[in-house]
Amino acid sequence: MRYVKKCPDCASINLFVNRNKGEVICKDCGLVVEDKMVEFGQEWREFEADGSSQGRRRTGAPMTYTQYDQGLGTEVGQKADLFQLSSKDRNKFFRLRKWQYRISTAIERNLKLALAELKRVASYLKLPKSVEEEAAMIYTQAVQRGLVRGRSMESVVAGALYAACRRHEVPRTLDELSEASGIEKKEIGRTYRFVTRELGISILPSNPADYIARFASSLRLTAETQSRAVEILEIAQHAELTSGRGPTGIAAAALYVAALMHGEKRTQREVADVAGVTEVTIRNRYKELIEKLKLDKKVQKGKKGRK
Repeated sequence: MRYVKKCPDCASINLFVNRNKGEVICKDCGLVVEDKMVEFGQEWREFEADGSSQGRRRTGAPMTYTQYDQGLGTEVGQKADLFQLSSKDRNKFFRLRKWQYRISTAIERNLKLALAELKRVASYLKLPKSVEEEAAMIYTQAVQRGLVRGRSMESVVAGALYAACRRHEVPRTLDELSEASGIEKKEIGRTYRFVTRELGISILPSNPADYIARFASSLRLTAETQSRAVEILEIAQHAELTSGRGPTGIAAAALYVAALMHGEKRTQREVADVAGVTEVTIRNRYKELIEKLKLDKKVQKGKKGRK
């Protein structure tokens, strides 16, 4: 293989790359121009005993928990192969596929159904691949520990997804999980707490600021209003106003206050619908922020500026 570079000794460009030794050698003067060369080509593995180049194979796809066999299993053919088989071979094909299903374990059959449901819910909620992978790992561990027994598969899937969202700081509410999975909000919450406790998964409390961008986008508020809402939340956290309160409610209230301060008209009902809480929650959190942080004058100023 020719190597486009000059020899520092004779200025020759007639260089040769020795991949076995990782060296670049000048063919004219014999100088080793470079040693310990890093190979940026394809990665190969040798499976043949003789190590011949004919046996080169790729290392395969990475392992993933989003597949019931982690991407390492094999399957007896595909249904598209039927058109290429004779009637005798077709019977053999179906028989082999039937026995492959029969010899699979109960855990494998459960994972095959559950992970398909997990992908569906994750796609509905537009979750990133990292969250989907984490949720699949949590569900797999729950199945192996026997935590799914006595509970619906869908509720454990939803609980695993909610736990993964919390670990990756991806803001999704229980109401959104309930809408996507068709399971009641309370059931998802119970399953989530049970699975995380049994598997020893430590999850930090949700940060209300994580919800600001999503809520503001749905309400079509400006970037200045978003920044002001984050500032209000930071002050409220220092004043210990967020302790013991739902993160979605306090985030929505801070966004409502910020919108009033910047003269953007949004009703409590609009904010409550976006956050998935009641108007009473917005009203109570709003009053707490106004009174404790003394924001009444700034809110009144914003309302006058809007007029």
